[in-house]
This record gives sequence, C-alpha cells and structure tokens, in this order.
Amino acid sequence: MKKLLLLLLLSAPLYAADNEIYIDQSSGSSNSNFDFEQLGSGNIIGGADAAAVMNLNLDMIGDSNKFLGDIWADNYTGNFVFDGNSNTFNMSTDESNTHGADGSNVNVQATGNSNVFTLNQAMAAQATTLDLDWIINGSSNSITAAIDVDLATNYMDIDGSDNTVTYDGDGYAGGYFWLDHTGSNRSFNIQQKSTLDNDWLKIISVGSNSSTFCVIQNDQGTSTGC
Repeated sequence: MKKLLLLLLLSAPLYAADNEIYIDQSSGSSNSNFDFEQLGSGNIIGGADAAAVMNLNLDMIGDSNKFLGDIWADNYTGNFVFDGNSNTFNMSTDESNTHGADGSNVNVQATGNSNVFTLNQAMAAQATTLDLDWIINGSSNSITAAIDVDLATNYMDIDGSDNTVTYDGDGYAGGYFWLDHTGSNRSFNIQQKSTLDNDWLKIISVGSNSSTFCVIQNDQGTSTGC
C-alpha cells in the first residue's frame, strides 16, 4: 500500500504567496491512497497524468482555488470537496482511451458561489458502471459533465439560484441521469446520446423566476437543437 499525505495551512500571515501542488504519478500497484488538503485562497493543484487503482481525496477550503488535472485509472474512488467561492475544478479521466476508465466512483461536493466545475470522463473510452455524485450548495455555479456512458449513473443535487448545468452523455450502453434542484433562475442543457440504446433522465426542479431547459435524447437521429 502506498499513502501520500500533504497538508498545507495558509491561515498564518507568514505565507504571502499562493501555494501549488504539482503531481506526476504512475503506479501499477493497487490500493494507493492520496490525500490533499489546501486551506486559504489562490491555491492550485495540478499536474501530469496520474495512474493507479487508487483512492484520491481532495479538500480545498477557501476562495479562488484551482484543481486542474488529468488521470487515467480503472476502479478508482475520487472525493473532491470545495468550500468557498470562485473555485475551479477541471479534470479529465482517460479521454483518449489509453487505459480505460471503468468502475469509477466520483463524488464532488461544494459549498459556495461562482464556482466552475468541469468533468470529462472517458471521452473516447467507456465509463463502465461510473457512479458520479454531485452535491452543490450555493448560487451562480457552473457544472459541466461530459461522459462516454456505459451503464453509468450521474446524480446531481443542487441547492441555490442562478446555477447552470451542461451535460453531454454519449456512448453505446445507456446511462441514468437524475437532477434534483432547488432555486431560481436556473439553466439546464442536457443531451443524452447513447447510440441504439436507452437513456434515463429524471429532473426535479423547484423554484421561481426565469428558467431555461433544453433536453435532447437521441439514439441515432439528427437533432434540431433547442
């Protein structure tokens, strides 16, 4: 078993500059564990491809922090927690289908406003049995997910106003998307495009004022768009 633990505390005035963690890791061993925690503002976690059967835990507490990274890993568990405003989460998992991206269990939790979240999962592979969960509390957040679905599930629980969701799910084996939202002035753009297969979508949205919903389910035809 490998375990790497990094803890950066920015509360002390001694640190005038932002902190950065750069990761370039590869391993064929199983049960690797990586824990990263950054407290404060203006921090960055990024790096080159990381590979392993692993557990990846990230806590970023503060404003204007960034997690930027690409990984390839089958059967990995990722827990990403953000507490603050104007943070950026941008991650891709094996977009080129070099090693596959099966069996992932990914959890993204955020409390705050004006955050931007982007997750690309297996764009040229198949995200077989992906279990993706989002819990977002706050306003003016942007969530974008693109998944090559293969019996994948995508669950979003969003509480707040002026939030935007963009979802693109394609592939050949179908997928399930459940969006549970409370808040006003929301915008949803959802496309499910499992070729010659079934997709499932459930939306529960409670709120007032203006709303924009665009939903396209397409298993082979040509969409006219919204």
